[in-house]
Amino acid sequence: MLPAFSIGELIKKSCISVCAAFLCALSMNLFLVPAHVYAAGINGAAQLISDILFDGLNLHLSIGLLILVLNLPIAVLGWYKVGKSFTLFSFITVMLTSLFLTVLPVHPLSSDILLNSIFGGMISAIGVGIALKYGISTGGLDIIAIFLTRRNRNASSGKYFLILNGIIIVIAGAVYEWQYALYTLISRFVNSYVIDMIHTKYQKLTVMTITDQSDRLVEAIQDQFDRGMTVIPSYGGFTGTKKSTLMMVISHYELYKMERLIKSIDPNAFTNILETNKIIGTFHTEEQQRAIQAMKHGEHTLKVEQTLGSQDYERFQKLFGTSIVK
Repeated sequence: MLPAFSIGELIKKSCISVCAAFLCALSMNLFLVPAHVYAAGINGAAQLISDILFDGLNLHLSIGLLILVLNLPIAVLGWYKVGKSFTLFSFITVMLTSLFLTVLPVHPLSSDILLNSIFGGMISAIGVGIALKYGISTGGLDIIAIFLTRRNRNASSGKYFLILNGIIIVIAGAVYEWQYALYTLISRFVNSYVIDMIHTKYQKLTVMTITDQSDRLVEAIQDQFDRGMTVIPSYGGFTGTKKSTLMMVISHYELYKMERLIKSIDPNAFTNILETNKIIGTFHTEEQQRAIQAMKHGEHTLKVEQTLGSQDYERFQKLFGTSIVK
């Protein structure tokens, strides 16, 4: 079942998808493709496959079409294993990127491969950063990395990004000249730096919110996220007004939804977002959060227990014991 969206929210996310897709396609057709510098993730993989097929077999396949085909099985994986809303808007962005790549002409603005690497990485990063800021992905690599991270909770999705992008770069260097692989690395560096400026790429963030609506906010957060938090009694330094500080750790994919939730409950709340390099203790994935939600509504299935683990399952069974609907 898809989450409900207001008309305004739907229009906003659709506009973001269009802008992100246009910028990604623009960066490829004007800078990266003419210079044989490869984009990140599935876009880069499609670009590399297209080049190999054309140079090796004289078979021309549209990069836009390849991007769409490669993302289809990933979209199915994301729909069932990652999240329907995230996957839906991500695939819409993929389809729009494919369309723009087909419509926009491949026209180099410069013959300098370094300039193409830098500006191609920068423009695509603006599109990716804007999309991430509003809880949207621009391609299948995000979905694959999230899925693999959930399978191996001790590894970060950044590790999988590095491995999957590294494979593309090594193949490009082996098949073509190594200078193209090196310029691709420069483009990736610029891309990552610009994305960091627009939207944090840290996998976990600490959110500290100062509010006088703590009871309502705690209830809403636990209802939608099931994130544990620490409530610290506080007071205003100038006014002396009693307030509460809510401190919690979330994933960066939850940031946009968390910002909206805080604003809807208390528009005057002061929120500070901190980068979190490491946590020691329990941090539930989105899949585990869905299992906790199921327990709240009285579901005590084997799948729920396997998702949470026996220790967490018993703990939440006791916690919700008096309120679970049998």
